[in-house]
Amino acid sequence: MAHFITDACTNCGACEDECPVGAISEADGKRVIDADTCTDCGACAEVCPVDAIEAR
Repeated sequence: MAHFITDACTNCGACEDECPVGAISEADGKRVIDADTCTDCGACAEVCPVDAIEAR
């Protein structure tokens, strides 16, 4: 599963918009990835303007 580098995330929402399975959402002012939904496609990491997502 991909994961956020929370100190780097600017909460822009590009990853949420790009996720093809809707695995990314906002909770308590931060982006979170639902491990059960994430397919590890890497689309979120590719569009992150600050490289705050590591795909595994």
